[in-house]
Amino acid sequence: MEYKEYAVIVAGGKGTRIKTKVPKQFLPLNGKPVLLRTVEAFYRYSEKIRVILVLPADDFETWKSICDKNDFHKNIILQKGGESRFQSVKSGLSKIEGEGLVAIHDGVRPLVSEDIIGASFRLAAVHQSAVAAVRLKESIRMTDQHSTKSVDRSRFRVIQTPQTFHVQLIKKAYEMIEDPSLTDDASVAERSGHIISLFEGSYENIKITTPEDLILAEALLNSKDKIQD
Repeated sequence: MEYKEYAVIVAGGKGTRIKTKVPKQFLPLNGKPVLLRTVEAFYRYSEKIRVILVLPADDFETWKSICDKNDFHKNIILQKGGESRFQSVKSGLSKIEGEGLVAIHDGVRPLVSEDIIGASFRLAAVHQSAVAAVRLKESIRMTDQHSTKSVDRSRFRVIQTPQTFHVQLIKKAYEMIEDPSLTDDASVAERSGHIISLFEGSYENIKITTPEDLILAEALLNSKDKIQD
C-alpha cells in the first residue's frame, strides 16, 4: 500500500540556550538559515511530500522573507504553534486529513539526510512507528542526592527526530491531556498504548541547541562540501 507522506516541522524555539536574540531556527548556517536547510532536506527526499511548518504567528513574515531572499517557493502549509512543543505538534497534525504517514521533525535538525527520512517512512509503514535513535558513545552514571551508580550504556539510546507514525495513530495519541513529562512524540504514542520501533539514526543529525552545536554543524557541512567537490 502506498501512503501519502507528510512532514510536520516544529520550529518554536527562542534561542535562550544558544544565547542569541535571533531564534535559533533563523540563525545562519553556512550562509543559509537553519530552518530553511531543514525544510530543504525533506524536499530533497521527495518533491511530493506535504510539509506543514509550525511557527509562532509572529515568525510567519520572517519565514516568508527567508523564502523570498533564497528564491525558495514550495507549497508549504504554515500553521500557528502553541505554548509548548506538545501543543505545536498537535496543531500541526490538525492540518492533515485522512490516512497517511507523518514524520515529525525538529526545525533545528538541519543535517537530517534523505536516507534517514526515507527509512523512517518505510519502517513506519510496516511497524506504525519509526523513531530515529543512536547509541551512547560515552559511559553514563545514574545519580541521586547521595550517590552515583554505573549504568550499562548498551541498554540506552539517544532519541532524535524524525519520529514517524501512521497519521491516525499519532493524532489519536495527541488527544490526551498534555503532560510535561512527555518530551517527544514517541513518549506521547507510548503513553497512548503503542509500541515504539527504533531505527538507526545518525550522529550527524544534531539538534542546534547550544553555540557549540552550530560550530559542529558548520564543520559537518564544510566536510560534506569538500567530499562533493
